[in-house]
Amino acid sequence: MKWLDWAIVAAYLLYVIIDGLRLTKRSKEVEGYFLANRNLPWWAVGLSVMATQLSAITLVGTTGQAYADGMRFIQFYFGLPLAMIILCVTAVPFFYRARVYTAYEYLERRFDVKTRALTSCCFLISRGLSCGVIVAAPSVILSIVLGWNETTTILVMGLTTTVYTMFGGVQAVTWTDVKQMVIIFVGMSVCLFVIIGQFPSNVSIGDAMTLAGATGKLMTVDPQFNLNETYTLWSGLIGGMFLALAYFGCDQSQVQRYLTARSESEGRTSLLMSAFIKIPMQFLILFIGVMVFVFYQFKDPPMLFKADDRARVERSDARAEYDAVNAQYEQALEARREAAARYAGDHASSEARAGFIAADARVKEARARGAALAERVTGKRFNDVNYVFPTFVTTYMPAGVVGLIIAAIFAAAMSSIAAELNSLATATVIDFYRRHFRREASDAHYLRVSKMATAAWGGFACVVALYASRLGSLIEVVNRFGSYFYGSLLGVFVLAIGTRRATGTGAFAGLIAGVAAVAVVGATTKISFLWYNVVGCVVVVVVGMAVSLATGSKREITEQTK
Repeated sequence: MKWLDWAIVAAYLLYVIIDGLRLTKRSKEVEGYFLANRNLPWWAVGLSVMATQLSAITLVGTTGQAYADGMRFIQFYFGLPLAMIILCVTAVPFFYRARVYTAYEYLERRFDVKTRALTSCCFLISRGLSCGVIVAAPSVILSIVLGWNETTTILVMGLTTTVYTMFGGVQAVTWTDVKQMVIIFVGMSVCLFVIIGQFPSNVSIGDAMTLAGATGKLMTVDPQFNLNETYTLWSGLIGGMFLALAYFGCDQSQVQRYLTARSESEGRTSLLMSAFIKIPMQFLILFIGVMVFVFYQFKDPPMLFKADDRARVERSDARAEYDAVNAQYEQALEARREAAARYAGDHASSEARAGFIAADARVKEARARGAALAERVTGKRFNDVNYVFPTFVTTYMPAGVVGLIIAAIFAAAMSSIAAELNSLATATVIDFYRRHFRREASDAHYLRVSKMATAAWGGFACVVALYASRLGSLIEVVNRFGSYFYGSLLGVFVLAIGTRRATGTGAFAGLIAGVAAVAVVGATTKISFLWYNVVGCVVVVVVGMAVSLATGSKREITEQTK
């Protein structure tokens, strides 16, 4: 990076830290620290909801996902608007009128303390793992920009953000999110403009769309019904809707956002705002990844984007074999570049189209051989999809724009990490420490414990981050982690809100059965992780109702519905 890029990144980080610390002065009580005294406007809450979900994973992992797999990922969000409408009618009124700090407090009122404790525990595990993945994403950027190894960058990014979050409250997090969303939108728009501007002079945006379409990168709707396929119309509408219902309705990191709104109606509006802006925003980010793919039709991408693994292979005894594979790869790139130019110049030629598709397939085959060699040398699973966009930005973006994009990625990372750690601390303190260990204490005491909990979860997230980048596309990894628990959590809230006959014993048994069922399905089948949410929810409701009717006395059922 040039000095201008460093200046932009430094100015952004300095501003965010100073502004965040300034806002923390308003959070001296428990309600102010955790819920901003329930006094934030709907548009700020809505942007915070989006910022909490729009982590660096979205900017890094989604663009890399689109580079490798095209626009199919957009189907993941098709069920989101419907889920938000359902939540506006059900979850928001329940939580807001209950005046709770966490979503799981309501479950004790409806069922019992053991159900509240187990659901909160499931949230802490799933969100703690996901927070580690969120820490890993910006660390990918730093490892490329600074040339540090992943362990160093994870510790620098994770621990720095943890320290910042310890002194912040949800009010500081929310208003920082608002400013960071502006930076993200500006950064991504500028990025797309610059990418298209760097196409060869004889390649128009129409030519780029033709090249992307020939390789299937522009496919946005796959109508097949296949439980083993992650990105289809039906997995998005059904599995994606269940995931969105669980994430925005049962996950404390999201529930805590709209509980800060001034009123119930403003809480609803904030969710609807997020629902109908999210898909266009996600489309833009995916489209950037596709345009990076087109750009690399005319520029030579590295065979392996992950530089440290590439260096290990080059220093190993397999260097000669690597050079041979790389030579084949470079030849395939040259052939693809010529084929792309022919097809861009003659869209109507079926021969040119077939030649381009065949040339692209040979490039993929050579890359696959290089990846297999890297796995053999390093002894670890190789996946460099998360390194595609950072490598492109730092290699081809002009000075100033690099700094802006890096600042946008930091903005996404810091907003999400801060929100995640804050929600983890909230659930830890409210659902466990204050409920089971110290029921009466001053606000100052609970705030000290909250900061200690934030530090502990920050350390846990750093440990998870050390392994997360090896698991594949980070945007998939974070949703896969959540899907092991989210459907089951949703099932408990369906029992709580949707039926009067469910009992605490039934809900508790149903939750255990749901998590176990998802674990079995994940270990023994190839069903896509999006369907785990459906499996978990259905099992919890069925088992929960069966146990409730079999073991609950009429008096118990009556008392729990009062």
